[in-house]
Amino acid sequence: MENLISVQNLNVKFRLDGGKIFEAVKGVSFDIPKNSTVALVGESGSGKSVSAMSIIRLLPKEQAIVSPDSQVLFEGRNLLTVPESDMRAIRGGAISVIFQEPMTSLNPVFTCGEQIAEMLRLHTSLTSKQAWARAEELLNEVGIPNPHLRMRSYPHEMSGGQQQRVMIAMAIACEPKLLIADEPTTALDVTIQKQILDLIAALQEKHHMSVLFITHDLAVVGEIANHVVVMQSGEIQEKGVVKDIFERPQHPYTKALLSCRPNVESRPMRLPVIEDFMGEGLKPVHTEQRLRGFKPEDNFILEVKNLSKHFKLKDGLFKTRDVPAVASASFKLAKGKTLGLVGESGSGKTTVGLTLMRLHDATGGEVLFDGVDLLKLSERDFMKYKRRIQIVFQNPYASLNPRFTVGQILIEPMKIHGIGKNDDERVAMAMALLKRVGMPEVSFYKYPHEFSGGQRQRVAIARCLTMKPDVLICDESVSALDVSVQAQVLNLLQDLQDEYQMSYIFISHDLAVVKYISDQVMVMSEGNVIEVANADDIYLNPQQEYTRKLLGSIPKGWHAEKAAA
Repeated sequence: MENLISVQNLNVKFRLDGGKIFEAVKGVSFDIPKNSTVALVGESGSGKSVSAMSIIRLLPKEQAIVSPDSQVLFEGRNLLTVPESDMRAIRGGAISVIFQEPMTSLNPVFTCGEQIAEMLRLHTSLTSKQAWARAEELLNEVGIPNPHLRMRSYPHEMSGGQQQRVMIAMAIACEPKLLIADEPTTALDVTIQKQILDLIAALQEKHHMSVLFITHDLAVVGEIANHVVVMQSGEIQEKGVVKDIFERPQHPYTKALLSCRPNVESRPMRLPVIEDFMGEGLKPVHTEQRLRGFKPEDNFILEVKNLSKHFKLKDGLFKTRDVPAVASASFKLAKGKTLGLVGESGSGKTTVGLTLMRLHDATGGEVLFDGVDLLKLSERDFMKYKRRIQIVFQNPYASLNPRFTVGQILIEPMKIHGIGKNDDERVAMAMALLKRVGMPEVSFYKYPHEFSGGQRQRVAIARCLTMKPDVLICDESVSALDVSVQAQVLNLLQDLQDEYQMSYIFISHDLAVVKYISDQVMVMSEGNVIEVANADDIYLNPQQEYTRKLLGSIPKGWHAEKAAA
């Protein structure tokens, strides 16, 4: 098979503060065949994005040092040494990129149509009128409804999935030979993720282009890739055709990545983590299955009746209109059990969690906590219940004070709620909590920016535990984590539930994770509760078409049916 791109002996270092040098990519070599999809897989910090950005020379010039003997061969030329003027023509023309977060890549002050047309004017000989017409055709090709109207829409007026489609339209505008997709579906719902994956696959086949697909999720890889390159700590650990990687993985790290992610077929007592595979010989894998489900005899700690929340939005200069975010939601939460909330973006699941915490004012309904309606309490009376209901947000870096050390972050809520007799006792409690969530004692003196995403999420969980809550709301708290770190956090949440009998409301768009950790699942769509049932029942026998659509969108990775096809 003829190669479009050949990366040979790529070595990239970065200059750090204090004159230090960090080796990000070490001797990486791989090929991208013509008209095929290569997946670059690994955890955060593995070097996969640095390798991809090296191909189009988008690394920061002041910090990045690319070894002189490194080569990226494209049509007989080394892209690392071609003049910058030639490289500008190649970017967007022969090689295009879809980035992970479209809102940071799209210009907020230009319409979507203007941005696509600009790409065409820069890289083709089309007139402004022709570029505008072609941009509209591209929006239609990537599945944007009413493309004629959407040409004049600004990025903030589009949903996340539509924004990503606009980015794809820009990327394919000049019919590139290589499309680099850098984590393009990580933050998307499973249904939108499936649509984007299907779209990229269809465009790849239609335009006969190659795709370099960067991700940390091997389940997604199995859906789209022909070849796989597995990276860890800046080095390639394994590469090959997708069938061999999934059916006969050779390297322990590849085996670990395949095993860490929850799947809907089983629910082990503990999820495997990377360390279970990387030592001398495999450690025992927990094969015993965990039983889940609510029972009629369970002691229910929280009962929500007809909860609703409407937001007032401006409609013109002087008018406002009510927009229902949650409409008459009712459910129960048992002591020591987990209720999973699933649905697409805008379904109302996060609004439910924030309204329970009274971070939003409810429009109507009741929230009975041990028989007391939290919505009717005064702020003063509600204060003692704040200790008993805590929330872990999706982005721990945004919810942790960057000016506080971890110690201050943990001790502050104790002081506010009068927990501990004095500072010495609070410090001891904070140290014990850090140990409980798997963080070393030295973390007490560090700041949030000094930790990885998974470590920051552990700090956020420790902060919640300072209150010794009865109910913990997890709002997309593992969705942005690598599969290995995700497994660690899920194991931690399960350990804490087993030990303290905490109840969880687990909000997520990742249905495989929800199936693993939930006893009962509530499906929401457009503010309405579509279906509520025990987790195993809802996955085995969904009653509603919307639920079946969600379940059908779960990435299945490599499977026998695909091999036969």
